[in-house]
Amino acid sequence: MANVLYINKPKGITSFDVCFKLRKVFGTKKIGHTGTLDPNATGVMIVLLDNATKANQFLVYDSKEYIAKVEIGYLTDTLDVDGNITEQKECTMPSKEEIINVMNSFVGKSKQLPPITSAIKVNGKKLYEYQREGKEVEIPLRDIEVFYIELIDLNESSFTFKTSVSSGTYIRALTRDILDKLGVIGTLTELERTKIDSVTVLECDKLEDILNGEFHDHSLYEVLSRKYETINFIDPRLAVNGRRLKLKTDKEKVLITSDKECIAIYEKDGDEYKCIRGLR
Repeated sequence: MANVLYINKPKGITSFDVCFKLRKVFGTKKIGHTGTLDPNATGVMIVLLDNATKANQFLVYDSKEYIAKVEIGYLTDTLDVDGNITEQKECTMPSKEEIINVMNSFVGKSKQLPPITSAIKVNGKKLYEYQREGKEVEIPLRDIEVFYIELIDLNESSFTFKTSVSSGTYIRALTRDILDKLGVIGTLTELERTKIDSVTVLECDKLEDILNGEFHDHSLYEVLSRKYETINFIDPRLAVNGRRLKLKTDKEKVLITSDKECIAIYEKDGDEYKCIRGLR
């Protein structure tokens, strides 16, 4: 059976490390996840095992929620505490009103310059590889959207905010841009991903519990049906071998199932739907 795990990733390890540990526990080579978290970050991570990895491309989520803590007065080359300090100076914390006004100015759609220490590929090479080699590269801007952002804590040296953003948004870069607009320097010191679409951190198992055999197993049906309209076929043979279908829906993509077994993802093609990925 295809398995999906909701994990509360601990601080101090990479997303690759998480998958490496789970590969050993579950004895599988087929494993993937739906979104990387930096080593210093914690929170929601969705991991796919075995046949569930077939659905990875369809689990690009619309929104992700984060809680981020920022300390002012110093800057690192990675924009977070994993990097080396590149600048330090005394900064006066802006007022609550200033911070809120600046944060609100980022709500909506915009272009974002990703960090040079990200894994985005340019000309087939990851940005952090250019950075390590000391080479300059033109970083393409990315379309992002901030759905909401709110200040939840403030003191003399740090502030904390919660935000919901489109998939692919870098919180390190959003923090950098907020600080630039406030006229101070600072670094992202804590980051927790609290939600991926409707999957919350409260639904997630701790990695240490999973490694000890204590976890909740989520079916691929459960995960995909939260994202896609589901159309059930009593006879799954009606939706195999690339057969085109006439369906009573207007959704761009739909999940075809049979008795809660995922059969395929279909995509609208004119007046019909075509199979774009079998999931059995």
